[in-house]
Amino acid sequence: MTARSESARVRWVLAIGAVVGLTVAVAGVVRPGPRFEGEVPPGAAAVVGDTVIEREAFETAVGLLAADSKNPVGEPERQHVLDRLIEEELLVQRARELGVDRADRRVRSLLVSAMIDSIVADAQPDEPRRAEVEAFYRDNSRYFVRTGRLYVRPLRFGRRDGESDADVRGRAAAAARRLRAGEDPDRVEAEIADPWVVPVPRGLLPALKLREYLGPTPTRAAATLAAGEVSDPVKGGGTWYVLRMVDREPEEALPLDEIESVVRAEMRRRAGDDALRSYLEKLRDRADVRVRPGVTALPGEP
Repeated sequence: MTARSESARVRWVLAIGAVVGLTVAVAGVVRPGPRFEGEVPPGAAAVVGDTVIEREAFETAVGLLAADSKNPVGEPERQHVLDRLIEEELLVQRARELGVDRADRRVRSLLVSAMIDSIVADAQPDEPRRAEVEAFYRDNSRYFVRTGRLYVRPLRFGRRDGESDADVRGRAAAAARRLRAGEDPDRVEAEIADPWVVPVPRGLLPALKLREYLGPTPTRAAATLAAGEVSDPVKGGGTWYVLRMVDREPEEALPLDEIESVVRAEMRRRAGDDALRSYLEKLRDRADVRVRPGVTALPGEP
């Protein structure tokens, strides 16, 4: 079989699996076990190779189908559900034979996501008491703040024909002096600054948003200014800026009573993260993981 036909076959298996796969989510549908000979064991609805389709899970799937159907569910519908579960398992087993779970990035991503979701869900703690929420809020107070916002009116100075970088900085310095002297910012901008390709919005902006327009260095300089203050020329990339701080809002601690649901959600998220990290460490401890020395070195380094 050619690589192209094998790839097409893999795609066909995945496509058919998506079509015939039961459209209900049933936990514990199958479980691996020894190869059964003869009768289907008690507690099972069917056996596919070495895999048991549990009777309880089958009945759950039938119940979900009944809840989603306007018509009574009889023996033909029950047979249909069982056939879909069997066909789904056959496709899963065939996909493993083809190495889809190893070679297809989409499948691997789905498997990893499903495992992470399962680990995190199993690790969710009981709903914490109010005292525990208060202690977590106190210990992580810096996490639960409303970030400060800045209202900056920047002037932009790019290099014009025949200008050196020193010339551009000189124009920016002249603009800063005029602003500090109280001249109208719009007039100064029109007479001496350069136009914007994408103007900075007027009004209070989070620092991260301001950074999208000015870049990191001018944004850091802006964060040091008090309301009404004008900066010295600041270079960002190949452009010079003069920054006038019109107004600013400081960070604000958010009261626990207003964000208790957010705090509880963060507690659950961190519990899940801790459980996942512990689970992964146990997997590494029991696995045979070997890494070639030097493989993480940058190319060209000894």
